[in-house]
Amino acid sequence: MVNGKLHTITIMRKFGIDAGHRLWQHEGKCKHLHGHRYEFQVWFTAEDLDSIGRVIDFSEIKNKIGGWLEANWDHGMILNENDPIAKLWGWGDIEHSDELNPLDEMKSFLLPCNPTAENLASYLLKIANELMLDTGVKVTKVGVYETPNCMASAEL
Repeated sequence: MVNGKLHTITIMRKFGIDAGHRLWQHEGKCKHLHGHRYEFQVWFTAEDLDSIGRVIDFSEIKNKIGGWLEANWDHGMILNENDPIAKLWGWGDIEHSDELNPLDEMKSFLLPCNPTAENLASYLLKIANELMLDTGVKVTKVGVYETPNCMASAEL
Protein backbone atom coordinates (compact mmCIF):
# COMPACT_ATOMS: atom_id res chain seq x y z
CA MET A 1 0.00 0.00 0.00
CA VAL A 2 1.44 3.40 -0.93
CA ASN A 3 -0.42 5.83 1.33
CA GLY A 4 -2.20 3.44 3.69
CA LYS A 5 0.20 3.74 6.67
CA LEU A 6 1.59 0.21 6.42
CA HIS A 7 5.07 1.66 6.26
CA THR A 8 7.00 4.84 6.93
CA ILE A 9 8.49 6.90 4.14
CA THR A 10 11.88 8.41 4.93
CA ILE A 11 13.98 10.71 2.80
CA MET A 12 17.59 11.76 3.22
CA ARG A 13 19.50 14.86 2.12
CA LYS A 14 23.30 15.19 2.10
CA PHE A 15 25.24 18.35 2.89
CA GLY A 16 28.96 19.00 2.67
CA ILE A 17 30.92 21.68 4.47
CA ASP A 18 34.50 22.50 5.30
CA ALA A 19 35.20 23.45 8.90
CA GLY A 20 37.94 23.47 11.49
CA HIS A 21 37.82 22.25 15.06
CA ARG A 22 39.89 20.85 17.85
CA LEU A 23 39.07 18.44 20.63
CA TRP A 24 39.97 20.17 23.86
CA GLN A 25 41.77 17.81 26.28
CA HIS A 26 42.16 15.12 23.59
CA GLU A 27 45.08 12.78 24.24
CA GLY A 28 46.27 12.65 20.63
CA LYS A 29 46.72 14.75 17.52
CA CYS A 30 43.09 15.97 17.51
CA LYS A 31 44.03 18.37 20.32
CA HIS A 32 45.51 20.58 17.59
CA LEU A 33 43.47 22.93 15.43
CA HIS A 34 42.69 21.13 12.17
CA GLY A 35 39.97 20.86 9.56
CA HIS A 36 37.71 18.36 7.85
CA ARG A 37 35.49 18.04 4.80
CA TYR A 38 32.35 17.07 6.72
CA GLU A 39 29.46 15.24 5.11
CA PHE A 40 26.11 15.36 6.87
CA GLN A 41 23.28 12.98 6.07
CA VAL A 42 19.94 14.10 7.45
CA TRP A 43 16.86 11.82 7.43
CA PHE A 44 13.29 13.16 7.41
CA THR A 45 9.83 11.64 7.80
CA ALA A 46 6.27 12.95 8.00
CA GLU A 47 2.91 11.55 9.08
CA ASP A 48 1.58 11.84 5.53
CA LEU A 49 2.93 12.67 2.12
CA ASP A 50 1.94 16.00 0.65
CA SER A 51 -0.51 16.35 -2.25
CA ILE A 52 2.33 15.77 -4.72
CA GLY A 53 3.50 12.60 -2.95
CA ARG A 54 6.53 13.94 -1.05
CA VAL A 55 7.65 14.05 2.54
CA ILE A 56 8.83 17.58 1.76
CA ASP A 57 10.43 19.34 -1.19
CA PHE A 58 14.19 18.83 -1.10
CA SER A 59 14.76 22.51 -1.85
CA GLU A 60 13.04 23.47 1.42
CA ILE A 61 15.42 21.15 3.28
CA LYS A 62 18.36 22.70 1.44
CA ASN A 63 17.24 26.20 2.40
CA LYS A 64 16.56 25.46 6.06
CA ILE A 65 19.25 22.95 7.05
CA GLY A 66 21.80 23.87 4.39
CA GLY A 67 21.32 27.54 5.16
CA TRP A 68 21.93 26.94 8.86
CA LEU A 69 25.06 24.88 8.19
CA GLU A 70 26.43 27.52 5.83
CA ALA A 71 25.72 30.39 8.22
CA ASN A 72 27.06 28.68 11.34
CA TRP A 73 29.61 25.94 10.62
CA ASP A 74 30.81 26.13 7.01
CA HIS A 75 34.30 27.59 6.68
CA GLY A 76 34.42 28.35 10.40
CA MET A 77 36.06 27.05 13.54
CA ILE A 78 33.87 24.90 15.80
CA LEU A 79 35.05 24.85 19.41
CA ASN A 80 34.03 23.72 22.88
CA GLU A 81 32.82 26.77 24.80
CA ASN A 82 35.17 25.77 27.65
CA ASP A 83 38.22 25.53 25.40
CA PRO A 84 40.75 28.23 26.33
CA ILE A 85 41.40 28.78 22.61
CA ALA A 86 37.81 30.03 22.25
CA LYS A 87 38.83 33.14 24.19
CA LEU A 88 41.25 34.04 21.39
CA TRP A 89 38.24 34.56 19.14
CA GLY A 90 36.81 37.16 21.50
CA TRP A 91 34.43 34.72 23.20
CA GLY A 92 34.26 34.68 26.98
CA ASP A 93 35.56 37.02 29.62
CA ILE A 94 38.70 38.43 28.14
CA GLU A 95 39.88 41.99 28.06
CA HIS A 96 40.73 43.24 24.60
CA SER A 97 43.41 45.78 24.04
CA ASP A 98 42.85 48.66 21.67
CA GLU A 99 44.59 46.62 18.97
CA LEU A 100 42.48 44.76 16.45
CA ASN A 101 42.42 41.02 17.06
CA PRO A 102 42.63 39.40 13.59
CA LEU A 103 40.69 36.37 14.90
CA ASP A 104 37.69 38.57 15.71
CA GLU A 105 36.94 38.62 11.98
CA MET A 106 37.17 34.83 11.70
CA LYS A 107 33.99 32.76 11.84
CA SER A 108 33.62 30.59 14.91
CA PHE A 109 30.88 28.60 16.63
CA LEU A 110 30.86 27.48 20.25
CA LEU A 111 29.30 24.21 21.36
CA PRO A 112 28.55 23.25 24.97
CA CYS A 113 30.75 20.18 24.38
CA ASN A 114 33.70 19.04 22.28
CA PRO A 115 32.99 19.14 18.53
CA THR A 116 33.34 15.39 17.96
CA ALA A 117 31.41 13.77 15.12
CA GLU A 118 29.10 12.28 17.76
CA ASN A 119 28.37 15.65 19.35
CA LEU A 120 27.95 17.40 15.99
CA ALA A 121 25.39 14.75 14.97
CA SER A 122 23.48 15.15 18.22
CA TYR A 123 23.56 18.96 18.07
CA LEU A 124 22.44 19.10 14.44
CA LEU A 125 19.61 16.63 15.14
CA LYS A 126 18.24 19.05 17.75
CA ILE A 127 18.75 22.16 15.61
CA ALA A 128 17.32 20.53 12.48
CA ASN A 129 14.12 19.58 14.28
CA GLU A 130 13.77 23.16 15.52
CA LEU A 131 14.29 24.45 11.96
CA MET A 132 11.64 22.07 10.59
CA LEU A 133 8.97 22.79 13.25
CA ASP A 134 6.73 24.74 10.87
CA THR A 135 6.80 22.03 8.18
CA GLY A 136 5.23 19.03 9.91
CA VAL A 137 8.37 17.06 9.06
CA LYS A 138 10.47 15.32 11.69
CA VAL A 139 14.22 14.84 11.49
CA THR A 140 14.80 11.29 12.69
CA LYS A 141 18.52 10.80 12.16
CA VAL A 142 21.69 12.75 11.45
CA GLY A 143 24.91 11.10 10.29
CA VAL A 144 28.22 12.95 10.28
CA TYR A 145 31.21 11.79 8.28
CA GLU A 146 34.28 13.47 9.71
CA THR A 147 36.43 11.61 7.20
CA PRO A 148 35.41 9.23 4.41
CA ASN A 149 36.06 6.34 6.82
CA CYS A 150 34.70 7.67 10.13
CA MET A 151 31.02 8.39 10.80
CA ALA A 152 28.83 8.95 13.82
CA SER A 153 25.06 9.25 13.96
CA ALA A 154 22.34 10.41 16.32
CA GLU A 155 18.72 9.39 15.98
CA LEU A 156 15.42 9.74 17.75
